[in-house]
Amino acid sequence: MQDAGPAIDFDAFLLLVGRLNYTWTNTESLLIHFIAGLSRVDKETATVIFLTLNTTRARIDLVERLSKLDRVSAEERDCILSLTKRIQGQSSLRNRYNHCIYAFDSEGGSPRSILMRIADRKDRLVMGQVNTLDLAAARGVDEAIGALQQINQDIWQAISDLGYPQ
Repeated sequence: MQDAGPAIDFDAFLLLVGRLNYTWTNTESLLIHFIAGLSRVDKETATVIFLTLNTTRARIDLVERLSKLDRVSAEERDCILSLTKRIQGQSSLRNRYNHCIYAFDSEGGSPRSILMRIADRKDRLVMGQVNTLDLAAARGVDEAIGALQQINQDIWQAISDLGYPQ
């Protein structure tokens, strides 16, 4: 467990996680434009493809694989792969607060998140990673929101530069 830093207001933290989810979903939905441009289909068809894939990982895999087709220029491929890598770079923190339960200290200590995921190691399982929800955690979420907002803007710029359906 992380060392507890300054306490935070749990309701304010949940609002921050809500903003993270909103920003994430907004940014992930821009993959529709990449699917449309790379697949050479209209946005409506790309939306059906996007919605048929039910995980972020599957959507990013599709975009990355399409960008690696021989018909895609190296410049276009590099641009798209750079952006999908940046999205993936934000997924760990998002997953931490979306795939967890929240625990509270009966004596008024800082709330904690407990990750609901199993990590397979060489000879053991690791479960229930605990993180204290303190000001450092809130700053991390706020920084992730800012990073996603910048990725969002950069994707829109790429969509325009590449002439993909808007």
